[in-house]
Amino acid sequence: MSRSPSFKVREELLPSLDPESLQRWIVGFCVIRFDLEQGQLVEVCYPPGCLTNDEELEIAYSSFPDSISQQQNRSSIHDCIFFFRFRRHLKSQSIDKNNVGEELSSTSSANVSKYMYGFVFNRQIHDERLKRGGEQKSVVVLSHSPYSSVFRPLLQIIGPLYFDFGKVALEHIAAYVSAWPAPVPGKLMDLPIGNETIKVNLPPVHCLPLENGLSFDESASPVAPLLPSNQSIPQGLFHDADIFGAFRGILLQLWLLWELLVIGEPILIIAPTPSQCCEAVASLVSLIAPLLCSVDFRPYFTIHDPEFSHLNSIREGETFPSMVLGVTNLFFLKALKKIPHIVSVGSLHPSSNRVALSTRSSAGKVSGRPDGGLQQLYLQSLQKFSPSSLLNAIKLRRDGPLCLMTEHKEAIWTTYSAITKPDTSILNRLVDAGMSPRVEESMSVVNNEILRRHFLELTINFLAPFGPYFRITAPLEGSSPYVDPPSLPPFSADEFLSSLSTRGPGKFILKRMKSNWLNFYRRFLNGPNFMPWFQRRRAVAEREQDRLWRHSRMKTDMQQLVSKMSELEIVDSFNVIEKLLHRELQDIMCKT
Repeated sequence: MSRSPSFKVREELLPSLDPESLQRWIVGFCVIRFDLEQGQLVEVCYPPGCLTNDEELEIAYSSFPDSISQQQNRSSIHDCIFFFRFRRHLKSQSIDKNNVGEELSSTSSANVSKYMYGFVFNRQIHDERLKRGGEQKSVVVLSHSPYSSVFRPLLQIIGPLYFDFGKVALEHIAAYVSAWPAPVPGKLMDLPIGNETIKVNLPPVHCLPLENGLSFDESASPVAPLLPSNQSIPQGLFHDADIFGAFRGILLQLWLLWELLVIGEPILIIAPTPSQCCEAVASLVSLIAPLLCSVDFRPYFTIHDPEFSHLNSIREGETFPSMVLGVTNLFFLKALKKIPHIVSVGSLHPSSNRVALSTRSSAGKVSGRPDGGLQQLYLQSLQKFSPSSLLNAIKLRRDGPLCLMTEHKEAIWTTYSAITKPDTSILNRLVDAGMSPRVEESMSVVNNEILRRHFLELTINFLAPFGPYFRITAPLEGSSPYVDPPSLPPFSADEFLSSLSTRGPGKFILKRMKSNWLNFYRRFLNGPNFMPWFQRRRAVAEREQDRLWRHSRMKTDMQQLVSKMSELEIVDSFNVIEKLLHRELQDIMCKT
């Protein structure tokens, strides 16, 4: 159960609700009640009319822990926080059954499917006087933005408040949120809620889904082997995800999972609770920063999702779409037999819900490690090589993932052979406290910074060979800027692979990958992540080059420049200026 927030509902300080400003952060709020006779019922939807009937139904089915996965918890009140993602089809869009789960590579906003995120505060109340000994209800915050570092702490405030005050709490929170400034990706923001303040670094724009074109002032993401000096600044989505906690039992497999997500392979992640499976999906997505993730990820997926029937009907020989599905229902092990990679994480009896309910945020840091006996290497807690452990591993692979039907285990089932070698020096730096929740959380922050920095460096170095294709050119000193800027180098996959085979990907990658690293690049080029990332980076580079040339024109002394030109050069420059002015006027007209 979460801590009681110090927030108080004070009518006299309440700002007025601005529905348009609210939409910058939140689509709306829902309260869902589970009824034994009628199932999931939408009790409140605020503001009224913010969702369609189909959306309300889909949200209702995704807002409760799956009945098959629920634990027998005899405490009077049990709270948990998790989130889900679903495709929001606009009226003008049609469902393409052949592309379920795939992000479109086109940068045209008219062809991009929009998604909605639901952040859930679920409360289960145990009461022997009620039918089945209890009841459960969920408060849901709905948004187009994957700002988990904002909405999780917001849920810690609004969830308990709703159960104390009812619908008026939603109205008050909506009014405060509508008074927030517009979100600025990649920036530290202070977001006041009554006498509380959510201080958070939003994820950068280069990792956000491309919903409406380049709507923000997007700066180039790093492609050279350079790491940011400030690790608290997010470099990708879900910077606050608990990688260490989510994959604690299979840390040696993180490099395999990183590869699978980079090349866009379908992955099924199964965990005992929604909190654990959505944390694992978010952690996996965060591993490939600063690469734009164009794989369709679902932190908590249920059989009620409209796309389940399509996935369940995939036949032998058909390709499973590029998706990362987080599930708790063991039925998926039989229903989705065609998914090639299955990951089992989490614990049936977690010591607490501190991962889901902690107040960690991307702004928080731990300056150092504790002293003394708490500095234990995590590798010491891993099983050492022995004949019995080898036999267990062979048995686990032979039995397959269906063995989870009888006993939950943390494991991976895949036929994929990893190219990247696990970095044992990184694992040796991890600390496993295993003591009080406060110490455990501090150690998790330290370990996550170590892991995230390593995989950030790995991804940046992997992308470094593409750097020349984003290299911009500024006008030379003394030359005329009134000519068309040179085009960026054209890209050909075959030429790129041929050149890469000759020169190599760099020492960092060669040291960490096996000899068939070239095939890994080939699979990346053919996967769903490459083209959206490449096109977006090219668009940013071209825009930056145009800015440099425009700035150079503004600084140019025209009289001095013309005095050095021939008559033909003056005419050519005049034609270029005319064309540039026409383009500027067109841009102004499009914006207005």
